[in-house]
Amino acid sequence: MDFLTDNKLPIGPLSKSFVDWLTANVDFVFDFIATILSASIDAMLFVLQAPFLDDTALESFYPLFMILVFSLIAWVMRRSLGVVAFTFLGLLLIYNQGYWKETMETLALVLAATCVCMVIGVPIGIACARRPWLYAGVRPVLDLMQTIPTFVYLIPALILFGLGMVPGLIATVIFAIAAPIRLTRLGIISTPPSLVEAAVAFGATPMQVLRKVELPFATPQIMAGLTQTIMLSLSMVVIAALVGASGLGVPVVRALNTVNIARGFEAGLCIVILAIILDRIFRIPGEDT
Repeated sequence: MDFLTDNKLPIGPLSKSFVDWLTANVDFVFDFIATILSASIDAMLFVLQAPFLDDTALESFYPLFMILVFSLIAWVMRRSLGVVAFTFLGLLLIYNQGYWKETMETLALVLAATCVCMVIGVPIGIACARRPWLYAGVRPVLDLMQTIPTFVYLIPALILFGLGMVPGLIATVIFAIAAPIRLTRLGIISTPPSLVEAAVAFGATPMQVLRKVELPFATPQIMAGLTQTIMLSLSMVVIAALVGASGLGVPVVRALNTVNIARGFEAGLCIVILAIILDRIFRIPGEDT
């Protein structure tokens, strides 16, 4: 047994050498990615927080305006007075507690992470459904991304992208992207073979079969992947705050450091309200609200 412990495989040093090589040779790639992601988050914050308003009265009115906008979006998406009422009252409570700015920062991070996960995850899920050998290779990677402790890949993300929202976004994407990949694949392979055979018999091309048969049938699973991605992204809020990401995770971390029960409960309640609102708005069509 001493032989095994005395001849330790250099997994850690090799990982460090790989990250050092990336930092020294392809840092421009990570700078480009960081610029794009940072600009996307800033654009969302520009809309959500309205930094272009210089008038104090307009600044205080804008959150109320956004609450009405979110309530309207809830009505358009769900057509449910209950969802609209919860959205309006929940956001109003967040504004009343003084966490509006942090909530909008968290919302921008979650929306950016969700967009990245869906844009990358859905095509990969489709490819995995069409090519079983590809999924056989991707599945261990997805298992690793979901099970490896978050703090492990926060370290290289911090080194490659620096402090701020971007490393938090990258860590969130790594943690959450498995959901849309798995559920998109599940939806595609669950399409009844008879539907596919009928489409092929009528002369449909593989792309037409995908667009007109498989994707419509897989829509509930894809929407489930969307809501799962949102929930997983929100679960990373506090973790992202540890690498400099702003939002509701910051007051939670500060409350933990100072044992401030009141502040921690307030910030935690805001996260719960935001999670419920997003879940109800993007819930699978046909489910009870």
